Amino acid sequence: MNKELIVNVTPSSTEIALLEDKVLVELHHEELNNNFAVGDIFVGKVKKTVPGLNAAFVDIGFDKDAFLHYTDLNPQILTLKDCVSQAIMGNTPTTLNNFPLKPDIDKGGKVNEVLNKRDFILVQILKEPISTKGPRLSCEVTLAGRYVVLAPFGKNVSVSRKINQKEEQKRLKRLVEGIKPTNFGIIVRTAAEGKKVADIHEDIKDLLDKWYRLLGQLKNLKGPIKVLSEVSKASGIMRDLLNSDFTKVVVNDKALSQELKSYINSLDPKKGSIVDYHQGRAPVFDYHGVSKQIKSSFGKTVNMASGSYLIVEHTEAMHVIDVNSGYKMSSAGNQATQALTVNLEAAAEIARQLRLRDLGGIIIVDFIDIKDPEHRQMIYRRVREVMSDDRARHTVLPLSKFCLMQITRQRVRPELKISTSEVCPTCKGTGKVKATVLLIDEIENNLSYLLHEMDYSRLKLTVHPFVDAYLKRGIISVQWKWFWKFKKWVSIASKDSYFLTEYHFYDGQNDELKL
Repeated sequence: MNKELIVNVTPSSTEIALLEDKVLVELHHEELNNNFAVGDIFVGKVKKTVPGLNAAFVDIGFDKDAFLHYTDLNPQILTLKDCVSQAIMGNTPTTLNNFPLKPDIDKGGKVNEVLNKRDFILVQILKEPISTKGPRLSCEVTLAGRYVVLAPFGKNVSVSRKINQKEEQKRLKRLVEGIKPTNFGIIVRTAAEGKKVADIHEDIKDLLDKWYRLLGQLKNLKGPIKVLSEVSKASGIMRDLLNSDFTKVVVNDKALSQELKSYINSLDPKKGSIVDYHQGRAPVFDYHGVSKQIKSSFGKTVNMASGSYLIVEHTEAMHVIDVNSGYKMSSAGNQATQALTVNLEAAAEIARQLRLRDLGGIIIVDFIDIKDPEHRQMIYRRVREVMSDDRARHTVLPLSKFCLMQITRQRVRPELKISTSEVCPTCKGTGKVKATVLLIDEIENNLSYLLHEMDYSRLKLTVHPFVDAYLKRGIISVQWKWFWKFKKWVSIASKDSYFLTEYHFYDGQNDELKL
């Protein structure tokens, strides 16, 4: 399977599309000003404990206090608190080898027995703020590297279950136990499979340096502070997914392309060439067909190649997916076999939709009714198989007697919602059509203002592809007429996602000009 990563960088955000065999399977959107992303580590201040919830609310600088449940406390939380306190007073530990450990907290204990108001504690964001809720926190702080995850004050060495060979699991566990630093737990990641001890040791060393730099920032701390940011989402996806199937990374930002190339070269010098800096005139998502797939994949109705389709509905409590046969099932032939074929096709598309939309919580799937127990088992096995590539924790239950399947999937980020409907560009949704200036005349008037009144020397006009074709049509095109009229060249580009009469102007620095 070929995997491609397409990264679209804009002044305010980064969009990342993951393609598997040219099919869009994951779409990530990262606001560049997001200060509360999953994986970020903060020193927070306990605002209050709530015994009824057995939880604490912690100030980490967000508008709403973050939520920390007792079950998300580190068993060594008392030792971790001591470590943070010493670092704040300026006695930053240079090693944890001889750091005095306190007993583990009781698994069935109460939060007010462990945390007190105004305590400073080290926390990591478990879930981003969603709707009216603040972030969800964990005190089981981890630092993720390429091959291992380091857990301060942890005790165990565990190996990823996705490494299937038992002998390799045993080899990695013995190897890491021999080089594990004292008072640190280690989780061996899937990417460590087949790696030598030197590679893993170097990864552990880098993470240890990061941990002690983190502690060094706490000296004379007065309030909540972010002490470590997760790597950018593009780098994080590369770190988690890079393997022999990853064939191409396309980025439209030169600085980020160099950053990713350096990052990949540090992991595998042979893979640096897969990073490509997109310099074409067409937007990177349009050029690689991502925009078209987004529009066809995010509606309420999702069509499949056979003519069957899914209906995706959302409620406050759960997500519901209904499988419909469309014209796939005819009156002729074996209906049981046809229903099985549609359900198996739907299983693959449902797994893709869960990843693509990042749906979390409870998902109920209403498959086409099937009575044969063997056919039901085939559908269950198929869903589990196609969801095996999903990195989010999930649970799939067998079909009920009503042919309903229950799926739970980890929710860590807000669900990705993209509207596939457009407001009518003529009436703006009012249902009333008013007489307007012709589009080209309107664009030309705005050009005259920007070039003569505002005296811009370089302009780029971005329009719908149909308008782009009209402006460039013929030997003496509208674009050339503008050049002779204004004595300045206006670049014209198209974007598939624009509606017919939409247009935008950009200056020489590619910043949009508001009119």
